[in-house]
Amino acid sequence: KSFYTWVNDPDVTRYLSLNFPMSMVDEESWFNAMTQRSQGEKTLAIEVRDGNGWKMIGNCGVFDIDVVSRLGEIGIMLGEKDEWDKGYGTEAMSLLVRHCFETLNFNRVYLRVYAENLRAKRAYEKAGFVEEGRLREAVYKNGKYDDVIIMSVLRAEWIAQMKEK
Repeated sequence: KSFYTWVNDPDVTRYLSLNFPMSMVDEESWFNAMTQRSQGEKTLAIEVRDGNGWKMIGNCGVFDIDVVSRLGEIGIMLGEKDEWDKGYGTEAMSLLVRHCFETLNFNRVYLRVYAENLRAKRAYEKAGFVEEGRLREAVYKNGKYDDVIIMSVLRAEWIAQMKEK
């Protein structure tokens, strides 16, 4: 039910590639499709401590994996708005990048972010991503065009960052 609520909240989907509301059937179809993906491309829950248990606040994952070039694209959605601006996005991205390099043996991890989404861009930079290109006016959302920024981090850069910490 959380995903259904999140993907139908315009604040949450403002910077996602979702343009239309989803029905419960659509959301269930998406969820079922996720279970059919390869092990490396399964969607991961983002959870935070909630008393003695855990509270799901979003999801993240890897997709379009290229096993020859050892790369993949990653994405994230933090759906619980009361958990925004607490550093969870940066932490989740850092953990996902670590998973890509240490578990999936990638050489390159990349993502796309709307230029207007400054909060996400800062979180990605904190996780080690650098801007490598811009697709000008590549997305139409909320009545206007926006650039899509391609950001990436390479294994060698990530290793250097880990040594600095």
